[in-house]
Amino acid sequence: MPHLTSTTADATGTGIRTALGIPGYAHPLVAPAQWAELARPGLPVDWVVLDVAGGPGSRPDPHCLEAVARLRAAGVRVLGHLDLTYGTRAFGDLLSDAHRHLDWYRVDGFLLDRCPVERAELPGVRRAVTTLRALGDTAHIVLGHGRHPHPGYAEDADQLVTFSGSWSDYRWSQVAEWTADYPSDRFCHFVHSVPHGHLDEALRIARWQGAATIYLTDRTDRGGRVDPWETMPGYWDDIVSLVGTGVSE
Repeated sequence: MPHLTSTTADATGTGIRTALGIPGYAHPLVAPAQWAELARPGLPVDWVVLDVAGGPGSRPDPHCLEAVARLRAAGVRVLGHLDLTYGTRAFGDLLSDAHRHLDWYRVDGFLLDRCPVERAELPGVRRAVTTLRALGDTAHIVLGHGRHPHPGYAEDADQLVTFSGSWSDYRWSQVAEWTADYPSDRFCHFVHSVPHGHLDEALRIARWQGAATIYLTDRTDRGGRVDPWETMPGYWDDIVSLVGTGVSE
């Protein structure tokens, strides 16, 4: 049965081990300290998305090369950002971006952002994922739907982003019933506008809904005018502490 979340949700005994997925901070030239922080040893980070300029950019970026080198030295997985534009992106353009990510930054996989959710678009996404895996056998593929897609998508990707949005929507969100057929490490949730006082509650919701990779931030999208993922949350240390403890007591 799907879990209807509420302010009384209790994650005790869920057994889910949670890690952080970083959707992608601002360019390392703009946010050098934040990128450096991600390479700090011992952080509970699953992966970090590299988005140079809506993708890999037109040429190797020295600041991004330096940031990625630090992450790789720290053992942090880096995913290249690829925009599917809800299934309208030309396959050749997508493949070209993937090659640049691999050739320049040696990424460990890809986040396919703005991924469609409908069954009719599944063959096109499946073709893209199969091709990307052929470029590297160990490529980690994350489909960035932002909501629950047709369950067929779960057969092709390593992970699905099944929620991306505001805290006001997340705290009353409902998980799709079919997700219970898959392990929690298959799902990711990105939540912005989370007040500091609700961090524990947001983490409990993620664990109850079976999402093992999360990102929580107090940054807002200002009504869709800004990217809430570009800067590190003000309570970063608290998130690291909460996630690093593993299962809630």
